[in-house]
Amino acid sequence: MSKRIVARNRKAARDFVLEERFEAGIALLGSEIKAVRAGQVSLSEAHVSIESGEAWLLNAHIATYEPASQRNHEPRRPRKLLLHRRELDQLGVKVKQRGYTLIPVQMYLTHGLAKVEIALAKGKRQYDKRREIAEREAQREMQRALRRKQ
Repeated sequence: MSKRIVARNRKAARDFVLEERFEAGIALLGSEIKAVRAGQVSLSEAHVSIESGEAWLLNAHIATYEPASQRNHEPRRPRKLLLHRRELDQLGVKVKQRGYTLIPVQMYLTHGLAKVEIALAKGKRQYDKRREIAEREAQREMQRALRRKQ
C-alpha cells in the first residue's frame, strides 16, 4: 500500500495519550487537494468534532493554492470527515465521556485520495509529561553507560 505522508501533528503524542486510531477520508475542494498534494498542510492546532452524526475536521490549515486564483478556498474552513456510521457512533459515545477528545495525527495520500488518521485521545497532565521526559533521559543514560563499558 503506497502511502505518502503529507502532514504530521507532532504535538499530538506529546500532549495526549493516543488510545485508538481511525482512518477517515476527507471531503476537499479542487484547490484544497492540489495544496495537499503540494504538502501545504498544518495539523498542529486542528481537532475533530462530532456534530449531528457527522465528523468535522476543524482548524486544520490547508494553504491557498496560488494557480487556482479566483476559485480558491478558505484555509481554515471546517472539512467533513468520511467515516462509517458504526465508527461515528462509537466515537460519539466515547467523546461524550469526560476527558476524551479526537485529534488528527497525520494526513496522507493513498492511491490518489487524501486520508486523515484521527486518534481518540486523553489529555496528559503536566506531571505525566515530566515523568515521560525523566524516563527518556534515564534510558539515554543507561545506553550511554553501556556504550562506554563496551
